Amino acid sequence: MDELIDFESPSPNWNERKLPVSMVVLHYTGMQSADEALERLRSEEAGVSAHYMIEEDGKIHRLVREDRRAYHAGKSYWRGVKDVNSASVGIEIVNPGHEFGYRPFPDAQMEALLPLLAGIVERWDVPRANVVGHSDVAPQRKEDPGELFDWDLLAAHRLALKTPRVTAPSPFENDGAFFLGLERWGYDISDTAAAMRAFQRRWRPHIIDGQVDGECSAMLFSLLLDRDSGKTR
Repeated sequence: MDELIDFESPSPNWNERKLPVSMVVLHYTGMQSADEALERLRSEEAGVSAHYMIEEDGKIHRLVREDRRAYHAGKSYWRGVKDVNSASVGIEIVNPGHEFGYRPFPDAQMEALLPLLAGIVERWDVPRANVVGHSDVAPQRKEDPGELFDWDLLAAHRLALKTPRVTAPSPFENDGAFFLGLERWGYDISDTAAAMRAFQRRWRPHIIDGQVDGECSAMLFSLLLDRDSGKTR
């Protein structure tokens, strides 16, 4: 593991975990430079942190030990867990984000993420379905890592779930049934439009309109079937 780390950049912003690690949350930094992001993640006044930060050239900073609780997820929820910080390892990926000129993630950055994520998933036995984006666990507040993030690359390395390829019509009788399924998959559906956008951003990023449609419904149904049959480990 240590051979992957380029810089030890300890952050004071951590405390003890209250839950075992069961998920990984991927973020973009959403700031204008890596230096600015690193400064914030190490600022006691800002009070935020993550376990790792990956620069666009692939350099990796370790900020908080994995056995400690970093402050990266904020108010969030996933599959019944409200203290996502306690249950997750957080990785910040340098990218200006939607506010400052969102752009694709460079190959060097994604190639650095793969072995880092693989090690985390193996050490903590994290299911692929629990490798999620910040927007998945905080759909009302967050958009990261966003629609340009290459989830398919992670899926090809069995570090995330593949996007379902579906042709069947919607199996849900109405939108209410769809959102019950979305909640069962893991999302906070207290704001249904926000939850829908988060689902689309992850699974159908070419159209993010917050509207339930047949394609998204069929995708969700396929994911739930795979989960019930144990294929989402």
